[in-house]
Amino acid sequence: MISHNIKTSADVGATFHIEPNHNPRAREPALAWFALTRQGGQLIPLEQCDCQLVVYSKSSSDQGNSPILEPQLKAISAEQYQGIPGADLVFPKAGVYELVLSGTPKSGASFKPFEIKYDVTVTPGKKTATVPTPDTEPEFNQHSESFSESFENATPSEPQLLQWWLPVGIFALVILGIGSVLLWKNATGKR
Repeated sequence: MISHNIKTSADVGATFHIEPNHNPRAREPALAWFALTRQGGQLIPLEQCDCQLVVYSKSSSDQGNSPILEPQLKAISAEQYQGIPGADLVFPKAGVYELVLSGTPKSGASFKPFEIKYDVTVTPGKKTATVPTPDTEPEFNQHSESFSESFENATPSEPQLLQWWLPVGIFALVILGIGSVLLWKNATGKR
């Protein structure tokens, strides 16, 4: 299932998506992308936009005016979109975050300055990877391939496999238990 959030500001529309499947997890890499369009549907690639992305925590204990992340935007291709703004993110903990994308046209581009806000709910993560701080970079940026490239080659994780094996295993045990009771009753002649 692919899920997108669409918002507008001035004469710019933005389709927002975050991998994996709009369900980012704390301390695990996520890829956020924004397909920007002018009124009428013409795509605005990152090369035409001086765009910035900042991330704020919306939890009561973290509320403040300082962003917790200011990721570098890069031009990516996602679905049918080419050269759109995208960013690798690692949220430090579970909670609600606000992503604020703002932009002004670069020389030769024709759209009004914009600011679009999206709320993202981050669930608890499994990894204990180093969380980026202003002085460090996320772990996935230290590898030769970006998260967006490695995500395409991802295999199901152990919890995903357990999601369907657990109910199947329980069902099999229940059937075996019922069968054993019926066999025992038949063998002993009890009804």
